[in-house]
Amino acid sequence: MASTLDFVVYICEQISGAGDVTYKKMFGEYGIYCNAKIIGLVCENQFFVKKTIAGGALLELPEEAAPYTGAKPHFVIDCLENRDFLSLFIRETYNELPMPKPKKKR
Repeated sequence: MASTLDFVVYICEQISGAGDVTYKKMFGEYGIYCNAKIIGLVCENQFFVKKTIAGGALLELPEEAAPYTGAKPHFVIDCLENRDFLSLFIRETYNELPMPKPKKKR
């Protein structure tokens, strides 16, 4: 079952305090970006965030799962109601992730 656009927009609104949050449809699901850096995915109406040390320190008992077959484990985020915590969590995750590699010109 594919994710609903309403759920993706809700996630983006909840983490909007972290920076410029956007989404992009990818392979039938959605990539979530903060300040042009991919920080997670929404797959089957579940929010998956890339694993970082800082993010793991903020989560009490982090649940991990692969968002799709063959993917590296991500944090599964269930506490979607707490906007302040989510924004802090995404900011800390963003700060630890590397900048995207520049695309090669054709």
